[in-house]
Amino acid sequence: MGISIGLIYDQVRWEEKAIIETIKSRGLPVKLIDAKRTFFDLTCKPEKLEFFGDVILQRCVSYFRNLNTTAILENQGYTVINPYHVSHICGNKLLTTLTLSKAGIPTPKTYVAFTPESAVLAFDKLNHSAILKPIIGSWGRLIIPLKDRETAEAVFEERQYMFPLYHIYYIQELVKRPPRDIRSFVVGEEVVAAIYRYSFEDVKTNIARGGKPEYCPITDELRELSLKAAEAVGGGILGVDMMETEDGLVVHEINHTVEFQSTVEVTKVNIPKYIVGYLIRKAKK
Repeated sequence: MGISIGLIYDQVRWEEKAIIETIKSRGLPVKLIDAKRTFFDLTCKPEKLEFFGDVILQRCVSYFRNLNTTAILENQGYTVINPYHVSHICGNKLLTTLTLSKAGIPTPKTYVAFTPESAVLAFDKLNHSAILKPIIGSWGRLIIPLKDRETAEAVFEERQYMFPLYHIYYIQELVKRPPRDIRSFVVGEEVVAAIYRYSFEDVKTNIARGGKPEYCPITDELRELSLKAAEAVGGGILGVDMMETEDGLVVHEINHTVEFQSTVEVTKVNIPKYIVGYLIRKAKK
């Protein structure tokens, strides 16, 4: 077929192993790029650059390592999946909310403030029922439910002593929903699988934090909203997180380096096959 696929990573998890095995099963060479051991010459002439493949799959777990290695590789002329502009938006909850809202996609009511005092005023607007999230972060870390003004004031004040990133107060309404959310998997123009993520004791449904996965049927509403959300941020290989409300589904996050081991186990959908097929199509363009 004459196609070579690169894969850049900083951890080798089940997902990376499954993708590598699938690439090899198609008889294609795969160039593995360990971001922790690789260094890049930012001033190198194009003809002297190392060949990493016709298309490169970005799988770095670290957001900043992911974002910056993608920028370097794209500057060197590579096609990277997902592209820089997609990762830039999806890795930042503030930018994700702005993008979804502008595209007319239903998303929870969200305020952002930059001081503890203004954050309290925003919390008042949400009737003292909200959740505070870091704008950059994953696996539910540093997400705190805010259920009264006194707690909110204490949490906002405490954040002042943390890294400046956490001085951005991203405050989202606490959506009334079942004890679960939904993650759908979009690969290109197709929604290939979806799961419920249950948590009966916590607002955080992340599988890494103990959320329980269960098969979720792909309804017309789920498919349409997933594809619209993916298109709004630039498309690619994405995990779209949404919640069920009385007025329908709302999208609250989109993941650009998505984990899928539990989804494969629960749904029996061969997600790596879809990912590799998408990479091959991109390499041929």
